[in-house]
Amino acid sequence: MSDHIEEQEMEAEALSAIFDTAFTIRSSTQPFQWSIKLVPIDCGDDLDEESTANHVMVNLVATIPLDYPEVSLPELEIEILKGLSGDTKKELLTLAQEEAVANEGMPALFAVCEVVREWLADNNVKGLDDASMHAQMMRKAKEVERKEAQAAQQFEAQKTVEEMTEAEQEELAVRKRREEGTPVTQESFTLWWDSFCAEMEEKKDEETRDITNEEKEKKRIMAERNTGFQIFSEKSGVFNLEKLEAEIENDVGDVDEELFDDDEDLDDLDFDSDDDDEDDDDDDSDEEPDI
Repeated sequence: MSDHIEEQEMEAEALSAIFDTAFTIRSSTQPFQWSIKLVPIDCGDDLDEESTANHVMVNLVATIPLDYPEVSLPELEIEILKGLSGDTKKELLTLAQEEAVANEGMPALFAVCEVVREWLADNNVKGLDDASMHAQMMRKAKEVERKEAQAAQQFEAQKTVEEMTEAEQEELAVRKRREEGTPVTQESFTLWWDSFCAEMEEKKDEETRDITNEEKEKKRIMAERNTGFQIFSEKSGVFNLEKLEAEIENDVGDVDEELFDDDEDLDDLDFDSDDDDEDDDDDDSDEEPDI
C-alpha cells in the first residue's frame, strides 16, 4: 500500500510541475482528489486574456483509489467552467474515461488531460453551451465542414510533398518540427516520467546520505570532546597530577646531588655566630646611659 501512496504523491508532484496553478489538490488524505483546469490556449496568469482567447474550459476532477495505478482506474468527473452543454460534457467524460482505460496500470492523468485539452482546442468556438435543436444542427454542420477542410488540407499537403525534391521535403519537415515543437506522446511522457522518478529517488538517496554523514560527524565530535572533569582539570591545574609533575621537573631542571652528600661540610658552618651577636646587642641595650 505504501508503494501506491508514494507513486500517487510523485504523480501529483509531476502534475503540479506541468500545470502549475491549474493543478489543485482538493483532498490531501486518501483517497486523494485532484483537479486540473484545462483550456484550449494557455495564457499563463493573465485571466483577462484567458477569458478572451478561450470560449470553452473545464475542470478535470480525479478521485484516486487506494490501489491506483496498478489495479484501479481514477474516478473521473468533468466540471464545465465555460461554453459547454450537458451533451458535450458527456462526450468529454467518455473520451477521458477511454483514455484512462488505454493507460491502465500506469499513471494516466497526464494523458487524459492531453486528450481533453486537444478536444477543447478543436472545439474552441462560441455557442457550444446552446442546447437548442438549431444550435446542435449548426454545430454538427460546422463539425462536418471542419473535418472536410482538414482532410482536404492534408491531401493538398501530401500532394505538395510528393512533388517536392528530397532536400525540399527534409527542409519542410525541419521547419514543421520547429514550429510545432516536440509533441507529447504516451512514449515521450513515459520516458519523462521514468526520468522524473529516477531523479526523485536520487534526490531522496542524497538526502539520506547527508543525514547519515551528519550523524557520523556528530558522533565523531562527541567522541573527541573532553569530559567535564578533563576540562576542569586543564583549567585549574589541580587534579591533573601528571601535568603538574611534568611542569615541576621542567622548572627545577638538573640538580647536582653531590652538593648535599657531604655532611662534614655542614659541621664547619657556625650557626651560633649570628645568635651571639644578637645577644651582645641586647646586653648593650640594657645598660643605662650616663647622665
